[in-house]
Amino acid sequence: MTTETIVPLEPGAALAPALEQQYEYPETRELVTLVSDAAELVRTRGEAAFAELQMSGSRWRQGERYVFVLDPEGNMLVHPDPALENRNELNLRDINGKPIIRGLIEAATALPERQEGWYHYQWPVPHGLLPRWKSSYVRLVVAPTGKRYIVGSGVYNDRMERVFVVDAVSRAAVELERRGTAAFPLFRDPTGPFIVKDTYIFVTSMEGVELVNPAFPNLEGRSLLDLTDAHGKHLIREMLGVVEVDGVGWVEYMWPRPGESVATQKSTYVRKALMAGQPVLVGCGVYLAEAPQEVRPAPGMTASELMTLVREAAAVLAEQGEKAYPELRRAGSRWRRDDTYLFVWTMNGIRSLHAADPSMEGEDASGLKDVLGRPAGRMILEAGATEAGEGWVHYMYPRPGDIFPIWKSSFVKRVTFPSGIPHIVGCGVYNMRMEKAFIEAMVDRASALIAERGSEVFPLLRDRTGPFVFMDTYVFVHDTEGTELVNAALPSLEGRNLLDLRDLRGRAVIPEQIAAVRSAESAWLEGSWYKPGDNTPAKKLTYVRKVQWGGKTWIVGSGIYTDSEPKPDGE
Repeated sequence: MTTETIVPLEPGAALAPALEQQYEYPETRELVTLVSDAAELVRTRGEAAFAELQMSGSRWRQGERYVFVLDPEGNMLVHPDPALENRNELNLRDINGKPIIRGLIEAATALPERQEGWYHYQWPVPHGLLPRWKSSYVRLVVAPTGKRYIVGSGVYNDRMERVFVVDAVSRAAVELERRGTAAFPLFRDPTGPFIVKDTYIFVTSMEGVELVNPAFPNLEGRSLLDLTDAHGKHLIREMLGVVEVDGVGWVEYMWPRPGESVATQKSTYVRKALMAGQPVLVGCGVYLAEAPQEVRPAPGMTASELMTLVREAAAVLAEQGEKAYPELRRAGSRWRRDDTYLFVWTMNGIRSLHAADPSMEGEDASGLKDVLGRPAGRMILEAGATEAGEGWVHYMYPRPGDIFPIWKSSFVKRVTFPSGIPHIVGCGVYNMRMEKAFIEAMVDRASALIAERGSEVFPLLRDRTGPFVFMDTYVFVHDTEGTELVNAALPSLEGRNLLDLRDLRGRAVIPEQIAAVRSAESAWLEGSWYKPGDNTPAKKLTYVRKVQWGGKTWIVGSGIYTDSEPKPDGE
């Protein structure tokens, strides 16, 4: 455990030693140096420096890196995009509704003692189409005229720096001391400055009670003093010890990344803050690049194996009904091993069987929602009520005996008991590896709905709490002319023609999909993309199928990321 502070950089100061100490990656250090030098140029030359900062091919504007200049009112004074320059862009937002310009201004002005800061949002590279995570460093500078300007630049690099986390925690501590509990909604706001990719601010009382946790709101109000990591380390106890002794510090522990079952080293920065005069712990954790990772466990049950298990359980229930329950509950049987167990619901959502926790039997689970607000209960009932009578449902749910929800993929099937009463039997696997079966089932289900109801279904496909969006997977729809109609992950693309869209290998993505469904109803295609939250190129397999409705032909698809691959030539 070490403490770490950010040293304010004065104009004209020698940056190299400070940057080497603060930033791990050379591209981050280069960016800070670039912005600091540009800010010094504006400080000494004022508005006359703008012409030099606008020169294409100069140090200030090369490739996807460029310097921009704003005033505190949100007027964009220097920017390579003519559509943005010399306009007030105060209301500009990224694809998730995050206020870009307001966030950049606040990053440079929120802390009077540090007129600099970082802000993270999604933005396309110059002349690009698809947004990527961008980390921008900004500095407030006063020109000789007395006017104030925000000078900044960004890097399209998803690797988090420790300084980003320190910056966020420092700003959060100021908000707590200014606003008290009124700051909590700001920490929970997904469009605010305190949630970036898989990092977020949490607040804990000095007694170990979680007060704010945007990622796991179900933990709020609970004591976490007994919470341990994969190696048995008491996380909260150690964090509280750090702030009691040093006031600030880092705690390292092993924790799975979102969507993964193997533990990776997570570094969390914590500090003590005063809230309404009372001390609290405020912190933020980050998975650093190249962080140590435990050996991956042997692969668990596959999708096809789980489907077979549920279908065989349905056959037993169709023959025996409730008489089969004792065997289905038996630990160590083929029906219940480790954290894999069967559940049975009535068609109106009453738990008839919960093999892992019989005390939950008899409860109404129809209104069950996960921590993301996904109506898991309703999705299970809807999957069982389909014409096929079976399907996949993905939601976040704790392992038996645990408190942290993780992704669970359940296969459910409708079965009629000897009594003639229909039920739904299901089983799920935690953090199951993404497989083609999930994608095919989701696209086929979306296609069937579109074929029946047309564009009326589009809002459901866009719903981030619905069955067609989970983890980094979503359904998209475009027409045979290449116009995007539905894209839950990138709604900014809807209504745009994407015929010219190419992947990292230069493949014409949309023309390939159109050609594939002309010769067959459905097809799997291979491409290369940046995986969400990662700047490493990865192979993506996309499943597409043709759907017709009202004389229109549409293409419905979804994809999964597989192994990473070498960077494209020239990168």
